[in-house]
Amino acid sequence: MEIIYTTKVTAKGGRKGHIESADGALKVDVFPPGTKENSLNPETLFGAGYAACFGSALESVMRAEGQKEITNTITAEVSLGKSEGAYQLAVTLFIEVPGMEHSKVLDFAAKAHEKCPYSRATRNNIEVKLEVVEPRG
Repeated sequence: MEIIYTTKVTAKGGRKGHIESADGALKVDVFPPGTKENSLNPETLFGAGYAACFGSALESVMRAEGQKEITNTITAEVSLGKSEGAYQLAVTLFIEVPGMEHSKVLDFAAKAHEKCPYSRATRNNIEVKLEVVEPRG
């Protein structure tokens, strides 16, 4: 692999601690899910990264196939659960592309799922569902 970017983030205290990036752009406290209202946790941070990355992959695929207007909104729903006694993640990506036919969006989304680094990293490891939704008002 040819490295094109590297970032470094340090977590102190696990799920009830502090996360900070080496460049200082990210400095946040994290808490276990459900323990503190309006707080961040690792699943929220993972969902944010996945949604942003998938949106860019979708734009790239659409642009490569000649789409001029490329607007999308990706919402990542990240679930934490247990399977066979171990913690596990599952993700549903809700994909909105205004003014585009459902089947066309689904086709582009499937291609983006092959391209997105987060999708590639999670493939055959966690369940990821793609769901095309109608744009919200």
